[in-house]
Amino acid sequence: MKWYRAFTFLFTSVATGLAAAFLVLLLRPDLAGRTPAEPVEPARPQLLERQGGPVSYADAVQRASPSVVNVFATKVTREKPPALFEDPLFKRFFGDQLSRPRTKRENSLGSGVIVDSNGYVLTNNHVIDGASEIQVVLGDGRSLPARIVGSDPETDVALLQTGGSQLPVATLGASDQMQVGDVVMAIGNPFGVGQTVTMGIVSATGRNQLGITDFENFIQTDAAINPGNSGGALINALGEVIGINTAIFSQSGGSNGIGFAIPIQLASEVMNQLIGHGRVIRGWLGITGQNLTPTLAESLGIEYRAGVLVSGVLEKGPAGQAELKPGDLIVKIDRRPVGGSPQMLKAIAGKAPGSPLTVTVFRDGAEQDRVVIVGERPAASGR
Repeated sequence: MKWYRAFTFLFTSVATGLAAAFLVLLLRPDLAGRTPAEPVEPARPQLLERQGGPVSYADAVQRASPSVVNVFATKVTREKPPALFEDPLFKRFFGDQLSRPRTKRENSLGSGVIVDSNGYVLTNNHVIDGASEIQVVLGDGRSLPARIVGSDPETDVALLQTGGSQLPVATLGASDQMQVGDVVMAIGNPFGVGQTVTMGIVSATGRNQLGITDFENFIQTDAAINPGNSGGALINALGEVIGINTAIFSQSGGSNGIGFAIPIQLASEVMNQLIGHGRVIRGWLGITGQNLTPTLAESLGIEYRAGVLVSGVLEKGPAGQAELKPGDLIVKIDRRPVGGSPQMLKAIAGKAPGSPLTVTVFRDGAEQDRVVIVGERPAASGR
């Protein structure tokens, strides 16, 4: 029995020592020269920084929106009475009160952009055309009267001027540097619901031959543009105005994701001329024409080449005096090739009236140069 007691004593002592050592290592690892392990945190997902633009465009909107105003135009029109009221027998019994013309007040709604501290506001010509009274309403609630400085139906640009102090002025961007895919936002007052911002991208640049205006160089965007947005601002992601919203492509009157804006550079050029001259001065030759296509060339029995086929010449106009005639194919303007009517129209309009212009025509199988003294483009449409 002695060996059994000795074994029991030894086993108890060893077990007690091991238990004590385990507790020391667990509670005070530093006594054993060990440092406790740092707790392992679960891996966190990495946040990727955006390199192409801000996450939110609120700053851009806040920068531009104060300069966008609502434009209320009032037009007074005369309604012609029905022909029955003009009948002498009718007048005999009912008098001539009903046969007198009646005036009618029509209100139109649009938008505009304050572009100068002197109170100049850019908008569309169709917003204020024929208006007898104009009011602009700022974002802070101020309603100010405005006058028409001038308008240019050929680009659908109009310039207003209003009074008031501390007017918020828009920052203008470089519209010629906009690229397809750039983020843009349209600011205006669609349907009169109040200032609204819609977002999209630049879908195309340099859009022309749409039949909207005579001089077309539109920025196309899918940012929603609706009635009431006309004259409002198209801004980039930095809050700079790069266009004046003008038109939509729609059969129902609602936005279908195809809108057009006048580049701010073109609108600014028109504005400067309206301020300086009260009108836009452009060069003019007094001709009409159309692009020469392979089909048209085949039907006329002539060789196809890029250019504009002259179809009409004003007898005493600049081109007529330089002996241009119908059937001439204009292939160069000032030694530069002509790709089509829009390019030719822009080149001619950019020349100052009274300056010489070299027009190269293809006639009788050979190129001939004609020097034309540029005239001033009349207010009515025409080259």
